Amino acid sequence: MVQIAFIPFEFPEIPGIGCAFSSRRGGASRLPYHSANLSYDVGDDPDHVDENRACLQNRFRLKALVDCTQVHGDDMRLDAKPGMRCEADGLTTAEPGIGLMIKTADCQPILLAHESGKYAAALHAGWRGNKINFPATGVRVFCEHYGLKPSELLAVRGPSLGPDQAEFQNFEDDFGPGFEPWFNPETRTMNLWELTRHQLAEAGLAPERIFGLDLCTKSREEDFFSYRRDKTTGRQAGIIWIKSPI
Repeated sequence: MVQIAFIPFEFPEIPGIGCAFSSRRGGASRLPYHSANLSYDVGDDPDHVDENRACLQNRFRLKALVDCTQVHGDDMRLDAKPGMRCEADGLTTAEPGIGLMIKTADCQPILLAHESGKYAAALHAGWRGNKINFPATGVRVFCEHYGLKPSELLAVRGPSLGPDQAEFQNFEDDFGPGFEPWFNPETRTMNLWELTRHQLAEAGLAPERIFGLDLCTKSREEDFFSYRRDKTTGRQAGIIWIKSPI
């Protein structure tokens, strides 16, 4: 069995929730998807993707890894189940052992946990997701479905395109009015990390409950896949799950 390097994350005082952010290190995939590619949609050998996914599923002792076809929208798949096929950018679960997986190569994986440890969600937010405020609408749908309050949630944003690398030469067309506070006109770059933090806080999460791994996928070539750096490339993932009772 191959091994894949990953970054674990623990929410304060929620031992029943597991989180991890995979890297490109390790894995079975070959060039140009070397090595720990987790996506079937980029041209990689499906057998290699199977092996990479099985590695993480076994490592985290999950019943299943569940993902979706991400389309840069705001649809949520509620109570995600193994083997499902859908186009969405958000997943939720209340079932232990189900790993919700958001695939990325510069976009932001946002993992959400309820303070009880009984509910989890995962969001995929590229810049288009920020533009339509998906961090906030994803929180709203998650809370409405399970009868939760946003103030009861915690969030962590995983490795993604950093502020110095998020260049938008056509900012006025791509984003438009209202996003100027996060745009640097001199460098033509956007601080998407701070924009996501703002949108989550506006959705009702306490600022001290919003965490971020400030690791830039484009800058750290040895560690992460990056679509802006390499158009043909693999995908890492942010994964969250409710731990099964021992």
